[in-house]
Amino acid sequence: MGTKINETLNGILEIFKSGQIPEAVSYAAFPPFNIPSEQWSYLNRIIMWINGTQDARGYRQWMKVGRHVKKGAIAFHIFAPRFQKEKKENGEENCSLVGFLPIPVFSCEDTEGEPLNYNKTPINSFHLIEKAKKWGLDVCAVSGNDRYWGSYGGSSIKLATPEEAVFFHELAHHAHKLVKGELIPGQDWKQETVAELSAAALSKIFRLKSTTGNSYKYIESYAFQVGLNPITACLQVLSDTEQVLKLILEDASPEVGLEGAM
Repeated sequence: MGTKINETLNGILEIFKSGQIPEAVSYAAFPPFNIPSEQWSYLNRIIMWINGTQDARGYRQWMKVGRHVKKGAIAFHIFAPRFQKEKKENGEENCSLVGFLPIPVFSCEDTEGEPLNYNKTPINSFHLIEKAKKWGLDVCAVSGNDRYWGSYGGSSIKLATPEEAVFFHELAHHAHKLVKGELIPGQDWKQETVAELSAAALSKIFRLKSTTGNSYKYIESYAFQVGLNPITACLQVLSDTEQVLKLILEDASPEVGLEGAM
């Protein structure tokens, strides 16, 4: 297996070196969701993220979509502007902001009932989903609001796109953590390069549509931050990437397509 992994990685590097990188294809995001938080102010969305959720609504809003708040759930508060109307001397009305009102909302994780639209994505059909489950990772779909495609939080992977390459990227972060013992908090260039190079390799191994254009641009952006070109950045993390791929593909079935992956 190690030889095939090396062949796959080297093949990707050759594509990078040749300059034959296709225009990055746009990841197909889930269809836009008509959820209240998409209309919230940036401040309120930050409050929502701080409270560990991507979807929060008021009690009645949850009831409208067939869900109810779990017993004992605690609300957090967002802020709604409070306006006051005043009549001018000419009879026209003037509306001015006089303050903010705290509005209680509950996270989707604190509700139960009818499934949410963005949880209908066929995540269970992803390659390597069983590996994620074996590692105790909770993989779920979320509404990303076009701000991100995926996130890894130590015990969970959240996906805002049905693209398996994004799932591979986040799974590689967890495998890298298992290899290293711990990851550096934040967007470390080496960790991001390992994850993206691993995702590109896994996409080739499973014969999915090419992600090299996206991968090259992604790695290039992080390499630039430390004064490296993408090829040099990849070469510096090649050893870690190989270990990550071996760990992910450990006990993989013969159908994964390692034979003739290139």
